[in-house]
Amino acid sequence: MQNLLVEYLPILIFLGIAFGLAGAFVAASLIAGPSRPDPEKSSAYECGFEAFDDARSKFDVRFYLVAILFIIFDLEVAFLFPWAVTLGDIGLFGFWSMMIFLGVLTIGFIYEWKKGALEWE
Repeated sequence: MQNLLVEYLPILIFLGIAFGLAGAFVAASLIAGPSRPDPEKSSAYECGFEAFDDARSKFDVRFYLVAILFIIFDLEVAFLFPWAVTLGDIGLFGFWSMMIFLGVLTIGFIYEWKKGALEWE
């Protein structure tokens, strides 16, 4: 059990340094940065102009399409990392399984591209 905990020590040190640096940077910006609020800076903004409609208004379907495409291709990366780490253990079957997976995703990406889902008007 002791050896297992010792293996996690570098991760804990790294996280401690990361949180310490993040806190130091935030504190330094609060101390050194000028704070001159005015009505223009404090006003609500969205896309560079004042809100003009109800928050429950309908959105263009392209927003949802872009979000779904992002999630799909982001999950591809989430599957690639563990596959790359264990590639030596899973052998040729694992390699070709991932090639089929990537092929299907590539075909889907090309389909979306040809349909114009990635174009913004």
